[in-house]
Amino acid sequence: MRHCVTTKLAWRDPIAVLKGWEDLEFSFGLISDGRGWSWLARDCDQVKIIRPGDPADPFQDLADLIGPATAPASALPFTGGVVGLAAYSLAGRIEALDLGDESDWPELIALRVSALLVFDHTRREIWAVGRGETEDGAENRAANAASWLSGPAGREFAGPLTEDIEADDPLAFEEAVARVRGRIAAGEVFQANIARRWRGRLKAGATPLDLAARLSQQSPAPYAAYLRAPGLALVSNSPEQFVQVSPGERTVLTRPIKGTAPRGADATEDEANKAALAASAKDRAENLMIVDLMRNDLSRVCEPGSVATPELFRLETFANVHHLVSTVTGRLKPDVSPADLLRAVFPPGSITGAPKVQAMKVIRELEPPRGPFFGALFWACFDGGFESSVLIRTTAFEEDPAGWSFEARAGGGITADSDPHAERLETEDKIAAILRALTEPQA
Repeated sequence: MRHCVTTKLAWRDPIAVLKGWEDLEFSFGLISDGRGWSWLARDCDQVKIIRPGDPADPFQDLADLIGPATAPASALPFTGGVVGLAAYSLAGRIEALDLGDESDWPELIALRVSALLVFDHTRREIWAVGRGETEDGAENRAANAASWLSGPAGREFAGPLTEDIEADDPLAFEEAVARVRGRIAAGEVFQANIARRWRGRLKAGATPLDLAARLSQQSPAPYAAYLRAPGLALVSNSPEQFVQVSPGERTVLTRPIKGTAPRGADATEDEANKAALAASAKDRAENLMIVDLMRNDLSRVCEPGSVATPELFRLETFANVHHLVSTVTGRLKPDVSPADLLRAVFPPGSITGAPKVQAMKVIRELEPPRGPFFGALFWACFDGGFESSVLIRTTAFEEDPAGWSFEARAGGGITADSDPHAERLETEDKIAAILRALTEPQA
């Protein structure tokens, strides 16, 4: 895709545009929290779906779909390439683990797009982008993307999106936390990340995009996303970056999140919660374990001696919680492709534990199969750029003749100092924005 054509268009909110695509399979939106960039696309060039048991090598198929970085970098970030969902179960292709996933979710969904809409929230500009092997081909694709703005407007669902949500037994979760502490005391693991489930059904007429729209308004997140596949939809409100490679560079960056405190009811309580988190030895230790894990993962594909930790325990505030965030960087070896990088670091260390493989075995014993939860959403550009997020604060939907059922999960890293009751309350802080968006009327 050597040619890139961009056309500037009048501003529209990306969620408003996306709402008109409710019935379009293989459509997606990567939605920022209003401080950066968003992307929407449909009409994919190619689709690759790999399910558990398929004989194909998903990483080789992904590498073939992305292809070599031949396109020149654009002034706009992500101007076409591959957008993909790597489910947690994809880890069973990397390590000899029986993850027992019998859900309808594929291990990998990858969509190749050469036409898309790029939204610059800072300047309030939209760019229709087309990529092609010829100038005419690129122009035609950009014109097609521009035409998406003239489609029908989506309707609003005014009431609560659901009436009944069933949560996993909180006491059972506290018992699972206690069991992880026992495994830590026995020297089996240092940390394991386990999660709880919330399940229910949307009301008649409500769709997954209604949840995406409400979260965008009520609890914006830097790595929010929507992905539609046949009979499936995913709405993510993730704050967490996984791995990133800038176009034309060999520097890889990851920013694991570990350590959480709720927002306060007022400014005084909020500042107190931030101070307590920043000073928490337990949360800092939890974060540092995952930093060490990510350093080890990156060392597999980076030049010797290049992996560094330029920032530790940065306190960042989001709509619903405060987090500790650290940064790990490295310089990729010359022959490492985006698919190679994903194979080396997947699944994210922040949602598994340390040591990673043993922690995943513990998770499998204590938690139902994860399906898409705690995997990654990624986008690989024709110009060589790569970005990805961790699928936390995420809701997965499955469609049947009666409508949409859903499941959401929230968890935390369990260490030797974890208090089972406090860990349970932390899951409720993390899931609160999703539950509020599902159960309260449209604001």
